[in-house]
Amino acid sequence: MRKLTNSNSQFKKAIQKLPLGVSSNFRYWGADKTLYIKKGKGGKIWDLDNNEYIDYRLAYGPIILGYQDERVDEAARSGMDIGGVFALATELEYEIAERINKMVKSAELVRFSNSGTEAVMAALRVARAFTGKDGHVILEGGYHGVFSEVMWYSEIEDWDPKTGNPDLLPFGEGIPKVTKKLNYTVPINNANAVEDLFKKSAHDIGAFLVEPIMGNCCSITANQQYMEDIRYLCTKYEVLMIIDEVKTGFRVARGGAQELYNIEADLCTFAKAIGNGYPVAVLAGKEEIMRNIGGDDGVVHGGTFTGHSVSLSAAAKTLEILDETDALKTIENYGLKLQKGMSKILSERSIAHDFSGHPSMMGLFFAEQAPDDYRGWLNSDYQFYDTLAPNLHEMGILVEPDSREPWFLCESHDMGCLQETLDKFEQAVDITRLELGL
Repeated sequence: MRKLTNSNSQFKKAIQKLPLGVSSNFRYWGADKTLYIKKGKGGKIWDLDNNEYIDYRLAYGPIILGYQDERVDEAARSGMDIGGVFALATELEYEIAERINKMVKSAELVRFSNSGTEAVMAALRVARAFTGKDGHVILEGGYHGVFSEVMWYSEIEDWDPKTGNPDLLPFGEGIPKVTKKLNYTVPINNANAVEDLFKKSAHDIGAFLVEPIMGNCCSITANQQYMEDIRYLCTKYEVLMIIDEVKTGFRVARGGAQELYNIEADLCTFAKAIGNGYPVAVLAGKEEIMRNIGGDDGVVHGGTFTGHSVSLSAAAKTLEILDETDALKTIENYGLKLQKGMSKILSERSIAHDFSGHPSMMGLFFAEQAPDDYRGWLNSDYQFYDTLAPNLHEMGILVEPDSREPWFLCESHDMGCLQETLDKFEQAVDITRLELGL
């Protein structure tokens, strides 16, 4: 039985100085379940009680190669020799921008930020400036960071389809009500809904934010026709298509989701996998649009810590590895083997299941078929997942407790990790069945 004595003790101290005892709401799992981490290496992490976990959260995706990757950390240390932050430019910025443009065709010009939230904030500001229209579209179940303009969500869990479309509610307190009018929502994989919305409101909508693989919604995935249709509709109605690749970028392919779909964004955002855990993000896009940044009357974009030499050095090495080696193929192959093993275990027990998304950031649904939109999430047996996840934690397999979060994989997950994961997954499934009386 796993013990969390030291993590619990740390929580009791931390709660005195930190709200919820942590630095992000999503790290709080309860007073007796919140983990405090001692270290990570490769595809594993260890908590303060020395419990070892094979990690499939990977900090929500940034760890693409593995914790303490020696190649990346050596590059980061070289960034320290440059000096850190100057609020002035360095040669690294051009070097990385050139690499990103090589990997992502639509990334004609690049600006750096520190987080995915900042990159999306900048993308919307540029879109409003270019189009002269303040509104934006978000897919139901989509997530684009923690800033007020996008912190509105479609309330699905208590939604009755007979009442019409889901209500739009704020993510918690403190969100200015005035920002609600900027948000329009549509289901993924329904181009007709997009066209109906554009016919009615395109004069107010400057941007369509889309995650082709929904990183906070169990990797529910857009189909090819849908992506082609919304690309056409955005062009027709003069709405900028912002492909949010904060999670998919440089993870699902060298050129991200845009490569998988052969679709070019007007603007796109990247963050998680760029630096293998070092804080760096990117806003990129077509030159005509990006040239609106700067000038006397242009878009203001900046930040004191933007372009930090340590983060940029780590990013340069990470992107080099992802671009010039088979790292992404290795991760994908591991994911396919993991899915095959899990499927065998579940099928032998006649447990309906399906996988969604890409093998490197896969969703697991307990239903015959993964849903093709957020509304369909209601029809999956998320109770089974919500019960299974804590059992996996007890056995040293770390996944996000929320069933809407995908499993993230990294290059350091090896065959030893695979066999251990499948052995413990089988045990956890059987325990879960007993607990639920199945």
